Amino acid sequence: MRNLNEDTITQAVIASLGGCGEERLRTVVTSLVQHLHSFAREVRLTEAEWQAAIAFLTAVGHITDDKRQEFILLSDVLGLSTLVTAQNHAKPAGCTEATVFGPFYVEGSPDYECHADIANGARGEPCFVRGRVLDVEGRPVAHALMEVWQADQDGHYDVQSPPAADGSITHRARGKLRTDADGRYAFRSILAEPYPIPHDGPVGALLAALGRHPWRPAHLHFMIQASGYETLITHVFRDGDPYLESDAVFGVRSTLVADWVRHAAGAAPDGSRLDAPYYTLDYDFVLNPTTRQAA
Repeated sequence: MRNLNEDTITQAVIASLGGCGEERLRTVVTSLVQHLHSFAREVRLTEAEWQAAIAFLTAVGHITDDKRQEFILLSDVLGLSTLVTAQNHAKPAGCTEATVFGPFYVEGSPDYECHADIANGARGEPCFVRGRVLDVEGRPVAHALMEVWQADQDGHYDVQSPPAADGSITHRARGKLRTDADGRYAFRSILAEPYPIPHDGPVGALLAALGRHPWRPAHLHFMIQASGYETLITHVFRDGDPYLESDAVFGVRSTLVADWVRHAAGAAPDGSRLDAPYYTLDYDFVLNPTTRQAA
């Protein structure tokens, strides 16, 4: 491999992968090398630009921790997350579409019963969410595990708040619940509002340099799991939001846009009485089976 130049380096790198015992790894890295080298040739990448890219990725790594995933954010704003989701989650007609996971999912969210208030003090106008989880034939999916999370009215997720002295985080507007025997679910939370993705780091600087805004349309995150069905990771977006056509992470699907209905103060769906207006959202999810369901 002596005397390599810009015309011969690509094949030399690919040849060096011959000892890789993992066929899929060899395939992926071979294609990655080919595309990276083609990109560098196409744009005539300079050394200064290469160094700037290394510095940018280093900064992305430095700001990433167990509370903030800047690499996922970078993948999101470049559309890679949506591309990978679309490639891996093609579904039959009628199934609820998947969309990006986002960087603010956390394991260990609190468990709630149906109709509970998962807001747990999060700032925002009251909102009651209800619906059913169904299969493609319209039959209920009983006892499906549903995880829900969202930002508050200030655009902050609970994990973005400073931890308590013992390092713990109080989970707000986040929780797990299960559908009932008829596939129904219901919970109280807060009204979804548009918010900017974190843009005080390298990804934010990239967006600014590209003349792009960091805003996401108002939405709720859902992850739904049930035996015999593909896990569904999706959002439900608030109709009428000004950022539906320019979501910073390209996550919107028309089938995932729904009406949040405003109600005057008075009797709420859970039987309580509210002194201020509140909202309701009704949305049914349809899961994609991984095994043939009994008739």
